[in-house]
Amino acid sequence: MGGLVGFHRQRGHMAADVIDRIFGLFERHGAAHYGENASQLQHALQTAALAREAGCSDSLIAAALLHDIGQLLGNAGEAADSHGIDAQHEATGARYLNDCFNKEVFEPVRLHVAAKRYLCAIEPDYFAGLSRASVLSLRLQGGPMDHAEVAAFEAEPFFTDAVTLRRFDDLGKQADWHPAGLETYRALLKTLIAIP
Repeated sequence: MGGLVGFHRQRGHMAADVIDRIFGLFERHGAAHYGENASQLQHALQTAALAREAGCSDSLIAAALLHDIGQLLGNAGEAADSHGIDAQHEATGARYLNDCFNKEVFEPVRLHVAAKRYLCAIEPDYFAGLSRASVLSLRLQGGPMDHAEVAAFEAEPFFTDAVTLRRFDDLGKQADWHPAGLETYRALLKTLIAIP
C-alpha cells in the first residue's frame, strides 16, 4: 500500500513540475504580442475561457489554453512578424505537449493552423474576420487548402476539435478582456498529465 501511495505522490510532484514549466514559459514570454491586439498570455486565457464557457471537454480546454505554446519556444512567435518565415509553432507545440499529455490535448494543437487554412477554403467569409497577424501567417503557412487538403484534413481523427479550437483562437484576441488567470487551470491540467 505504501508503494502505491508513494507512486501517487511522486506522480503528483512530476505533474506539478510539468505545469510549473509550462506556466514559466508564459511568465517569461506571455507579455509578447507578435502582431496581435492581445498578449500571448491574454490570448491563451481568452481562448481557454471561451472553451470553458462553451462547455468543452477538459482536454479541449487544455488545448485551447496551450495551443500557441510553440510560439513561446525558441522565439518562434517572432518568426512571421519579424523574419517572414513560418516557424510551424503548431508542430513545435504539439511535440512539446506530447511528452506529458494525451492526444486529446496535443492533436488539436497540432491541427489548429491547418484548421485556419481549412476554414479559409470552405467558408467564404472566414478570411475577412482574420486578424492582420493571422493573414500574414496564413500566406506563410500555405494559404487556403485545396480540395485534396480539405479531404485529408476532414479525415483527421481530431478534425472537429481542431476547428472548434480555431474558432475560439480567432475570438480570443481582445485587448481589453482579462479573464481568470493561469492558476485557475492548474487542477484541470494536473488531471490530464500523462506521465508513464
